[in-house]
Amino acid sequence: MTMRKFAAVVLLIMLLAAAVMWFVLRSPQSAFEQRFSGDTASAELIGRGEYAARVSDCVACHSTQERAPFAGGLKFTTPVGGIYATNITPDKETGIGNYTLADFDKAVRHGVAKDGHRLYPAMPYPSYIKLNDDDVRALYSYFMHSVKPVKQPNRESEIPWPLNLRWPMAFWNLFFVDPAPSTARPGKNDAWSRGAYIVEGPGHCGSCHTPRGLAFNEKGLSADSKYYLAGALLDGWYAQSLRGDANTGLGRWSEEDIYSFLKTGRNQHSVVFGSMTEVFNNSTQYMSDEDLRAIALYLKSLPPGVNSTDDTWKYDSLTASKLTISERSKHPGAQTFIARCSSCHGVDGRGQAPWIPPLAGATSMLVNESSAINITLNGSDRIVAGGKPDAYRMPPFRKQLSDKEMTDVLNFVRSSWGNTGEKVKQESVTELRERTDPASSNVIILQMR
Repeated sequence: MTMRKFAAVVLLIMLLAAAVMWFVLRSPQSAFEQRFSGDTASAELIGRGEYAARVSDCVACHSTQERAPFAGGLKFTTPVGGIYATNITPDKETGIGNYTLADFDKAVRHGVAKDGHRLYPAMPYPSYIKLNDDDVRALYSYFMHSVKPVKQPNRESEIPWPLNLRWPMAFWNLFFVDPAPSTARPGKNDAWSRGAYIVEGPGHCGSCHTPRGLAFNEKGLSADSKYYLAGALLDGWYAQSLRGDANTGLGRWSEEDIYSFLKTGRNQHSVVFGSMTEVFNNSTQYMSDEDLRAIALYLKSLPPGVNSTDDTWKYDSLTASKLTISERSKHPGAQTFIARCSSCHGVDGRGQAPWIPPLAGATSMLVNESSAINITLNGSDRIVAGGKPDAYRMPPFRKQLSDKEMTDVLNFVRSSWGNTGEKVKQESVTELRERTDPASSNVIILQMR
């Protein structure tokens, strides 16, 4: 094939892709605008939009502690460089104040800004594409009529040229975004369907909990994929599987356990930490009981995923012998555990549920080491429920423990009480220490109005 013919083929493919994307974006918009051409400022619609924004957790990504809610600025680290969340307040100069309903819909569900540039999938439009028309309209009403405008210019990404070119995202979307998604499944009841809608759509749980491919694409976008919600490493934390995996997921959790975790931030198995603390503080605790139980029903219906292990964890009490005074010197990390960890988590590793989680059987002690290292280094933000900060908080130990001491104590915990986590390497602790900052002890719960 000559160079001229090759160029012609490439051009034809690009034109075809552009035509397909134009059809996908343009055709539904006309009908969408026509259907919702009326008033968008009623109190009922604004209230529904505020709830949809809570379910979608918009505030978590588009806010920082230094700025007003939704004013943007939060940095996302990607393999090709940093990007920053944008201002989505209704400011007409720096925000989305000039967006029509159709413009808003294109950005939220299709990843295309008003000026035509494509958004990076850090904006979870591969999930938000499942939002129904009524929720999109309600979200637009809330942002335009209830959120305070903030004049805050957006920051440019740190992705170098030519990787920062946006037009190739059209091809990415063709391969990795379902243009006609549906959460409906034959034979499923209304509660299951509602749970599927929230988890797969506005809740965008797969953005953190689904493993990604070489193109940074989620390997699955719905319950139909064995990769969906199967657990993934993201930004220094390992988001555990939300499927029926016995050790690495929710196999040992009941529907009531899941409901309690989302409603109160804790249950007999765990307490929210890492990025999930923000999700609880700003999103799940505000959801209705009906929606939370629908989520629990949906998640418990998922079979084990690709990261599932065969053997179910069982408590082993033999660890107690390692903690006697005569035995501690023979087991690296045992002395540090007694001095630093046992007063809260118990010498038996069972914790004090639901306030202080067990280390025995904890998912973070059975799977990828990142979360265990990160929370030991940097602690965890406070849970704020009903406007009241929790009295219990995992403190940071980066100043109290050396890399070797931290490695030893983690390896002790990950091999005790029946835990079977892979051995932590000191180099991993050193690397994560260097690229993470201590968790803030002052959590700001962002008021969305």
